Amino acid sequence: MAAPRARRINVPLRHVAAGCGMLLFALLGNVTYIQAFDAGRLKENPHNQRPLIARFDRPRGEILLRDGTVVATVAPAGRETGGRFRHRRVYPEGPLYAPVTGHLSRYGATGLERAEDAALAGTDPRIRVRSVMNGAAAGAALELTVEARAQRAAYEGLRATGRPGAAVAIDPATGAILAMASFPSYDPNLYTTFDVGALDRADARLQADPAGPLLNRAIQRNYPPGSTFKIITGAAALASGDYKPAGSVSAPAAFLLPGTSIHLRNARGSSCGNGDPPLVYAFKASCNTPFAKIGVELGQDTLREQAEAFGFNDGGLAVPMPVAESVYPEGMDAAQTAMSALGQFDDRATPLMLAMISAAVANDGSLMRPHLVREVRLGDGTVIDETEPAEYRRALDAGDAVRLAAMMAAVTRPGGTGTAAAIRGVAVAAKTGTAETAPGERDHAVFTGFAPAGSPRVAVGVVVEGGGSGGRVAAPIAKAIMRAVLR
Repeated sequence: MAAPRARRINVPLRHVAAGCGMLLFALLGNVTYIQAFDAGRLKENPHNQRPLIARFDRPRGEILLRDGTVVATVAPAGRETGGRFRHRRVYPEGPLYAPVTGHLSRYGATGLERAEDAALAGTDPRIRVRSVMNGAAAGAALELTVEARAQRAAYEGLRATGRPGAAVAIDPATGAILAMASFPSYDPNLYTTFDVGALDRADARLQADPAGPLLNRAIQRNYPPGSTFKIITGAAALASGDYKPAGSVSAPAAFLLPGTSIHLRNARGSSCGNGDPPLVYAFKASCNTPFAKIGVELGQDTLREQAEAFGFNDGGLAVPMPVAESVYPEGMDAAQTAMSALGQFDDRATPLMLAMISAAVANDGSLMRPHLVREVRLGDGTVIDETEPAEYRRALDAGDAVRLAAMMAAVTRPGGTGTAAAIRGVAVAAKTGTAETAPGERDHAVFTGFAPAGSPRVAVGVVVEGGGSGGRVAAPIAKAIMRAVLR
């Protein structure tokens, strides 16, 4: 009789055991799901303090210039954190390098702090392996291509205008960015506090500032390039074989835009030489009517192909921060094409692109990929990554580049629009621009150029919002940057 009774008792026990097994299986499945598939969401959850504490627990790598100047480092977090955080970020140069470094706060990162976070934080696999091997627990340092004198000249030049703007300098032979300044700027140290209230107040004030100090205008905003685009129109003209620097071009006092009743005129309604000047004179004096006519004759497809050879319409450029796309439009009629040849209509270029245009001409038509980081190295000096110069685009034929460089050199000589950029004893190649904006608003002052014209070491791009004449306002800033590099 005992056996049947035992079997009756074991039935519920078996049910309980089966139920527990199912619960255990569900628990293990849920743990596996959380660890394998849902970890990222939990890590990003703002209520999860562990990633935040870990971010500031180990020393972050420094960011420094070619001459050793430190522009981002770490310091003890201080007592206000209650011992939760060990380190905080410090930016010794404040607003001067903020467009380059960005900032690291308890809410996130911007600029290089974001683009190179894995290296700086030490989470890059190459760094983690070495940390395990040598027992170190710190991020890698970034050595930048930026030169201190050039950066300061760019920033101070922009600040002296009192207007928003940006300036970029590039080494044409390597693509190394020698300066990247944006004005107005901000003090990134405002973001390094662990006081949530103070951080929120600082961020709200900067976000609400209509001047946009958090915006890196050098790479995050594009502008009408104005007459600086005549470099690209000139390059397309020379490449066609139908135009020569010394060859005459039709330059009427007024040009009727095709399909309209609108007459395009030169700046201040002036004539362009005798109405039939050499191409180099039209370029030097920045005449509008001949370049509009050339644009119509070449057609938008030819101009677009030339613009794209310089990097327009490429939305994937990064330095390593992502760069706003410089745009040459599509689907234009003849009148719009004429205006686009002058850098108007819907043409847009970042200040970085302006520097790249001159860098391509300076480097015999080869445009090198622009970059900010020279090398990544560990605390013991071991270099784990180094940027090798690489061609980004073949912008134009070497022979045409030489001819175009000679045309640009004429711009800074007497009678040209860029004499304010001339440097005593140094041949400077350039192109000025005065870019029209919205009706009723002041024109932007635009400039691009390189020096020395015969053996280039620096190419620059400058935009001053609402600055008016590029030859009067942007050119002196470019001159100061070039002189700082050439010292």
